[in-house]
Amino acid sequence: MSVLSNRVLTMAASATLAMSKRSQEMQAQGIDVINLSIGEPDFNTPEVIKEAGIAAIKNNFTHYPPVPGYMDLRQAICQKLKRDNGVDFEPSQIIVSNGGKHALINVLLAMINPGDEVIIPAPYWVSYPEMVKFVEGKPVEVRATIESDFKITPAQLEAAITPKTKLLIFNSPSNPTGMVYTKAELQALADVLKKHPNVYILADEIYELITFDCPFESFAQFSELKDRMIIMNGMSKGFAMTGWRMGYIAAPAEIAAACNKVQGQMTSAASCIAQKASVAAMQQDPKQSADLKNMVASFKKRRDLVREGLQTVPGFKVNLPTGAFYIFPDVSALFGKKYGKYTINSGDDMAEFLLDEAHVALVGGNSFGDSNSIRISYATSEEKLKESIRRIKEAVAKLA
Repeated sequence: MSVLSNRVLTMAASATLAMSKRSQEMQAQGIDVINLSIGEPDFNTPEVIKEAGIAAIKNNFTHYPPVPGYMDLRQAICQKLKRDNGVDFEPSQIIVSNGGKHALINVLLAMINPGDEVIIPAPYWVSYPEMVKFVEGKPVEVRATIESDFKITPAQLEAAITPKTKLLIFNSPSNPTGMVYTKAELQALADVLKKHPNVYILADEIYELITFDCPFESFAQFSELKDRMIIMNGMSKGFAMTGWRMGYIAAPAEIAAACNKVQGQMTSAASCIAQKASVAAMQQDPKQSADLKNMVASFKKRRDLVREGLQTVPGFKVNLPTGAFYIFPDVSALFGKKYGKYTINSGDDMAEFLLDEAHVALVGGNSFGDSNSIRISYATSEEKLKESIRRIKEAVAKLA
């Protein structure tokens, strides 16, 4: 009998963290590895936010904060949701957590019973299905491909709903694909959900502030779904605050209270200093923030650079991501090809090959629910991106 629980033994390790760890180990050995595996902005936290954190320390905000978060932060989040998304929430409906992952698992622990089905459009962020299985729910994948820009259709959503469906986890802008659903596309999905009043929606909007060719549209804007809508968001991506560990949900009162209960027993409140810094973040109007505009402009330039470069790699099929900082090439045209000890039969095979042969770290698509693809994060310098593309092209040319 194992000393470890079955829930841990059956849980897959995070593919993104595993690849990042392996690339760091190679770098420690003196190998020049370019890491395109991690989903972290390579920008620093804006000064106004850092100053708010420093002021919190000086003003002795170093004691236990309330479990759901300081009132001023929850009020600021409500004001942000009204200003940016046109939706109304009360502070009692906001729960502040230790990052977006913590917010998500709180919701699943609070809502999912054994056997409840949770619909997850694929490609998906690697942790969604593992979290669902951890709380003894059943992940139901709905797969989209590059031909549909990795977006599911209303018919696919309708076909996936059963009497056991409890929740839809929906992510736009998407990790790993970088795709952003339009208002019309969201409306079509909302029309399906209107017919199924027992299905709740968990909208992961963590990449909300990073869009290029189309505006971000919140799933929460449809009033007919308001009583079943949980928004998850945070400070990590749009404000380059990954290490501050700040996420939050806005949810129906009953669900928010349940998450507060779970968090009170498991972790208590998020960092008081990070909370005070996050008040300053929430007060930043994205339409006026120079820091945000500069970051998004840089990401768009990098996206174009990477996309144009990858289009020259034989066997790579790429579309045009419209948000986040990822591109998700389909490499299935190269399946069956070999070089040395390598045979490429999946996105994971390609990722391993490119790490060892090109010294470029990226993530295979298997853990994202699409074994035909690989995920590339372009959250690094243009110089490194150009060199990465050169190395990838050189390595792929060896396959035969």
